Amino acid sequence: MAKGRGSEMVSMAVLCLHVAALQCEIAQAATYAAGGNGGWTFNVSGWENGKKFKAGDILVFNYQKGAHNVVVVNKAGYVGCSTTPRNAKIYTSGKDK
Repeated sequence: MAKGRGSEMVSMAVLCLHVAALQCEIAQAATYAAGGNGGWTFNVSGWENGKKFKAGDILVFNYQKGAHNVVVVNKAGYVGCSTTPRNAKIYTSGKDK
């Protein structure tokens, strides 16, 4: 009986370590202001230099509401700089994440 109880404690400790490791991974997500300090507008470039983006990072788009928007596109839409794809998510608040 004592042997079963000990393995239960080890399993619980391993589970706790996995949860703690996952929390550390999530806590390391970074937030970046797209466009840098000047915000997001036409012909913005170079703000991404030196940054290593990872899944889970947050991009903040600050821009003049009503003058611009942010459209979610896939790689082909980005590379082709195409017009807004059908059913695309469009953000218009001026302070989008």
